[in-house]
This record gives sequence, C-alpha cells and structure tokens, in this order.
Amino acid sequence: MNTLAPADAADQWRLPQHAHIVVYEREGGRGLLTIYDCAAAQKPPSAQLLGDLGSVRAAHEVQQNPTGYVVRMREPSVLAKQDENHWVVRPVSDS
Repeated sequence: MNTLAPADAADQWRLPQHAHIVVYEREGGRGLLTIYDCAAAQKPPSAQLLGDLGSVRAAHEVQQNPTGYVVRMREPSVLAKQDENHWVVRPVSDS
C-alpha cells in the first residue's frame, strides 16, 4: 500500500508540503502512522506504517485528538526510519 516516493536512502520516503500524518497511539507501544499526501485531495492514504513518530524537525502543526494526534506538514520533508520502532520527519534540506 505504500505509494510514497522513495528518498535517496533505504527506509526513507518523501512527504509533500501538505502531507498529513495521523498518529494512532496505543498503550504498550507501537502505534500506527497513516500518511496522506493532502487532506484536501480526499484520496486514500499513501502509506500506513507501524511504530511511533519520534520527532518532527520540519515545519508543521499538531492537532491532538482522542486517539492520538495529526501532524500537518508545512514544508516538503522526508520520513525516515530512526530505529526498529521509531520514525522521524526531517526537512528536505537536512536529508
């Protein structure tokens, strides 16, 4: 199901400027990250990944919700696997 554009290194994908990452938190670990290219496009998700979002270093806004939170990206960025259970988002210029 992952239709995100790959970045230069393994386990890294490009996120467009208006991407949304919906983070579902679960007790006891490993959440679910659901990535949308743009909420306005009303398309199915571009990817779903297991793990936790460790940090977001690119420009973004966060909105809390009852099951976790939504990260709304404000610049093109790269989603990268940090370790077995964690993902990070970096600006394209840091990749």
